Amino acid sequence: MRFESYTVGTLLMVSTTVTAFMSVNPGKVRQSSSLSMAGLQAESFGPASALRKLKSDLPQIEWLAEGGGNPNNKIDMPDHVKAILDQPDAPKRVAESDERTNKIRGRADEAAADAAELRGMLVGKEDESAWWRKQRDVPKGGREVTKDDPLTVLVAGGGLAGLVTAAACHAKGMKVAIFEQASSYAPYGGPIQIQSNALRAIQSISNECYEELVAAGTVTADRVSGLKIGYKKGNKLAGLYDAGDWLVRFDTIGPALEAGLPATVVVDRPVIQQIFVKHGIPEGTVRIKSRVSTFEDLGNGQGICATLEDGTKAYSDVLVGADGIWSQVRKNLHGLGDGAGGFAASGAAGGAIDDAEARKLARDTVKIAESADRRFSGFTCYAALAPHRASNIEDVSYQILLGEKKYFVSTDGGGDRQQWFALIREPAGGVDPEPTPEDPHPKLTRLRKEFAMDGDGDEDGNVWDPFALELINAASEDDIKRRDLYDGAPLLATLDPQRIISPWAKGPVALCGDAAHPMMPNLGQGGCQSTEDGYRLGEELGTVTHTKDIPWALGKYSRVRVIRTAIVQGFAQLGSDLLVDFDLMMTIPLLGPFFLTMTQLSMPWILRFLYTAEF
Repeated sequence: MRFESYTVGTLLMVSTTVTAFMSVNPGKVRQSSSLSMAGLQAESFGPASALRKLKSDLPQIEWLAEGGGNPNNKIDMPDHVKAILDQPDAPKRVAESDERTNKIRGRADEAAADAAELRGMLVGKEDESAWWRKQRDVPKGGREVTKDDPLTVLVAGGGLAGLVTAAACHAKGMKVAIFEQASSYAPYGGPIQIQSNALRAIQSISNECYEELVAAGTVTADRVSGLKIGYKKGNKLAGLYDAGDWLVRFDTIGPALEAGLPATVVVDRPVIQQIFVKHGIPEGTVRIKSRVSTFEDLGNGQGICATLEDGTKAYSDVLVGADGIWSQVRKNLHGLGDGAGGFAASGAAGGAIDDAEARKLARDTVKIAESADRRFSGFTCYAALAPHRASNIEDVSYQILLGEKKYFVSTDGGGDRQQWFALIREPAGGVDPEPTPEDPHPKLTRLRKEFAMDGDGDEDGNVWDPFALELINAASEDDIKRRDLYDGAPLLATLDPQRIISPWAKGPVALCGDAAHPMMPNLGQGGCQSTEDGYRLGEELGTVTHTKDIPWALGKYSRVRVIRTAIVQGFAQLGSDLLVDFDLMMTIPLLGPFFLTMTQLSMPWILRFLYTAEF
């Protein structure tokens, strides 16, 4: 793995400087009583709390806040981004059209239909005679691994991490099987941004999968991305900003071109699954309605025995836990509490969850997280894929509207659709009221108040830029899903020597994806880092010539991946935590402009670190 010391040093300098002024105390909260919602919102503490109190105690001089924002901050496409997009080898924007919309949406419908009909899945007689059902007679000390007698790998979880891992192992000649707990590949969570680093990993595994993904996807690197202020803020000393003014604008294609990587694309989740099932792994690799409950390391290079929830036994040389943030494999591997393995409300499994199940899951997850040693981020997230052509779609592919205690993220979902996320600070376990005749759309009701664009604004008196409600109102109540966001410690919160040497692996068992490093969505790198994991797992297992060497190969994979993912994971956490006091930053002379300048200057370096061809 390659690291750029200057890049990492720059990132650490920026994070250290900013976190000295902006912190979150999840224990100190205030009631959102006017919304009649369960859950409390966070307030700042430490230096940020002291600064906020000092500011409120000072005389308020109204004329300092009078006036309009800088006209340059209203321009979507600044000259520095336009210059990069005009380069000969940069992708050129193709305007939205009915033909392209029908193509993108039609492909998604086709993939969803394939999933519903279980095409490519392991069913019937093939299931009854599957290779993993029979325990091999392996001598103590293990066996030789050859082309005719390859390594065998079981993958728990059929989301992106599991599919890429299986494809990488298959490409190296291994025999693979995937156990997915869902009854079908439901189209949950909207499209996935496959950024340049992840595309290179997929290209290295299977050029056919790569070409299919690029053909099926929508390029998002051909426009501007950045941060906006959600409502009028600032003063004459720190800078004045109107609602919707740009704070930071950047491109994602420049760093990708520097590294010789392809442009980021967004692809529907069922389409990604369809492509890997058809082109990345043999037919009959994925077995649905199958969750790995426990496993036994048979020792002496003799492999593992995995037990599914229905009692079925499965045997192989290697087990990979790609079963999400509430991983059952991780629970068993690390000896966590009985409640640590929960239902994965993401990836392939989450599509089956309705609002009633989501309410129960929100409460249950609080208990699961305690047993699973996961960190509640402090945010609840409302998300939807709205069938809507955004008003700025031709110039902007990704933007965040920043505000006090909440922010609104939107990205091009392809096919005249916008994928949006409304992240709101409040403790875990909160739920929306059930629909009533008086309020049949409780989620929409809340969001319209949180991002109010007229009258008195939200409960803090902030009148939001209309773009948030443009997208919120384009979604139906049923389209909107809510869940609390959890992640994990960037590195290890343990003194266990074995886990320090091999953080995500023990014996013939390893973790990858969210099971190993769940992260906040700010950088859009959760699935991308999972893809890198899958590639690296295939590479390391591909070197094994004897089953006694499996623990060493998995340990090396774990050590290679943990530092890079910890950096990405840590900065994704930081990106969310900083936003609680963003409004405070914008009113402080010198500090506010310095923060914005450092953020603008650091973005190319952050992207250069992410967009590497070596992982």
